[in-house]
Amino acid sequence: MSIFKKKEKRSLPAFDLKEYRPVIRASICTGEKVAGFRNRESGKFEEVALIAAARDLEEFCSTYGISEKDIKKEW
Repeated sequence: MSIFKKKEKRSLPAFDLKEYRPVIRASICTGEKVAGFRNRESGKFEEVALIAAARDLEEFCSTYGISEKDIKKEW
């Protein structure tokens, strides 16, 4: 018995690209970038991954089968 729990793997939500648009939200002040999806109808943003390095963006793109040129940047 251990007092520390193992982190459970989180299942990633599936997003239909007809309903959602891939977006990177970047902060002007801090430079922090967050990748996620914006609902085309309601405009609600759902955060999926923190982008700290180029490798994180590549992983986000490969996970959801999108290319970097399809991602819109928002400030």
